[in-house]
Amino acid sequence: MIRRLLFFFFIMVPFVIVGVPVQWLIVRLGLPGWNFLPRIFHRLAAFFLGLHVNLIGEPETGRATLVVANHISWTDIIAIGSVADVTFVAKEELIKMPVVGLFSKLQRTIYVSPSAKAAARNAPGEMARRMADGGAVCLFAEGQPDVGTHVMPFRSGLIASAQTAMIEAGAKYVCIQPVTIAYTHLQGLPITRTERPLIAWTQAKSIRENIWDILVSGTRDVTVAFGQPMPFAEGANRKAISQQAENEVRRMLVALNRGEKFAERHDWA
Repeated sequence: MIRRLLFFFFIMVPFVIVGVPVQWLIVRLGLPGWNFLPRIFHRLAAFFLGLHVNLIGEPETGRATLVVANHISWTDIIAIGSVADVTFVAKEELIKMPVVGLFSKLQRTIYVSPSAKAAARNAPGEMARRMADGGAVCLFAEGQPDVGTHVMPFRSGLIASAQTAMIEAGAKYVCIQPVTIAYTHLQGLPITRTERPLIAWTQAKSIRENIWDILVSGTRDVTVAFGQPMPFAEGANRKAISQQAENEVRRMLVALNRGEKFAERHDWA
């Protein structure tokens, strides 16, 4: 705990003091390389929070990609952000949170309305613009966090709307890349069901209580597993694609929670 506090005050705080105004200028002026400082910040934050991030597979780069992932905790953002250059999709209430709102702006987060209809109407255009230049947008497709033992049904509305927006912009297809987040070990030992509430943020606790749990509960291993990208072309069945991505995320989560190894599938390549 003492080591983490020293790291926070002597490493993270100076980085934030210098990095925030620089990142603000980069985003404000639309300069290239906006993702460089956020990637460093996420890696520093992972160390501070005791997250050991393991990467399986590779994030898709160079073409329009919608990353669809399961969701367990706000630390999922730090885990993914430390290994991949993505823009996150988040509820617009996040923008009102002190500090967190500022940081999310600096990472060019796309905000969506809590209303499913409003989100499907307004968010896809911005998502398409981010992906049009070959960027990746990350969507937590369950819509809310869970404890990490199973995957809830994916919401296909935003996935389909983003695909439609990309097609209208002239793209032949969008890549859908399933990604699994799995917290597998706590203090080097496999995580039990009773310990999962120490990791997951189900909003039964405040963010302050959740951060405290993370800081005092020791180090944890989290795996970020990138599956094979699936082409989502015009006319494709959005529900079938969403279900396929959901099944792949679930398959990887079950294997990781059991400590099993799994091979990447290439059925849709």
